[in-house]
Amino acid sequence: MSAAPSGAAAQDLFRFVLRLGDLSLVLGQRLGEWVGHAPALEEDLGLANVALDLIGQARLLLTYAGEIEAKGRGEDELAFLREHGDYFNAVLAEQPNGDFGRTIVRQVLIDAFQLELYERMATSTDERLAAIAAKSVKEVRYHLRYSSDWLVRLGDGTEASNARVQAALEALWPYTVELFAEDELDRSMADRGVAPRLSDVQAAWSARIDAILAAATLQRPKDRPHAWHGKRGQHSEHLGYILAEMQHLQRTYPGARW
Repeated sequence: MSAAPSGAAAQDLFRFVLRLGDLSLVLGQRLGEWVGHAPALEEDLGLANVALDLIGQARLLLTYAGEIEAKGRGEDELAFLREHGDYFNAVLAEQPNGDFGRTIVRQVLIDAFQLELYERMATSTDERLAAIAAKSVKEVRYHLRYSSDWLVRLGDGTEASNARVQAALEALWPYTVELFAEDELDRSMADRGVAPRLSDVQAAWSARIDAILAAATLQRPKDRPHAWHGKRGQHSEHLGYILAEMQHLQRTYPGARW
């Protein structure tokens, strides 16, 4: 077993694991908004299953984060009782669902990122993260197959469906910059072998996305400046609305259990 980190190393690992957990948590919450509202029963179930997988990943990661922090906070406290600036998900995950096509575009972009990340993290020097990644990558492969199949159907469908998903791609593309914006924490995790280099993840993600867009007859947008940095706790206003709904029960009835 790998030795438990301590001091500054533990603080860095805690924050890094929160980044991973928050990405799945917030995206899972967003997808949950589709339950009962998807365009067909099959897609209602499909999106719900993906949301459940993401929440399951978040539970594993937030539980581990609480153990690293060693301050008595578990998955529930970390999921529901933090303040707005204490969440570290990429801002792309918190963007509104919009129509079904926009949700699919957002999903493809994040699914491809998580797949490339978790495939590489399955060999992490952190044995706990490696195990979580190995489990999660099986789920994320399905997520990307589901979302990319839909993107191809919409992009290579009617003129109207192509135009709508292309517009969604243009609107959401700038947020992908943050996924690969390497900071000191990312470099530290890579140096320790805990996580892969984001440049390696980006190269593989870019090639995968290009192949999907080609099949969907969609044009890759040009990279543009990105103003938000959720990985540093700087979020769009949309996260506040998500947290208001997500945290309501725990804040109203602290410690409530089903």
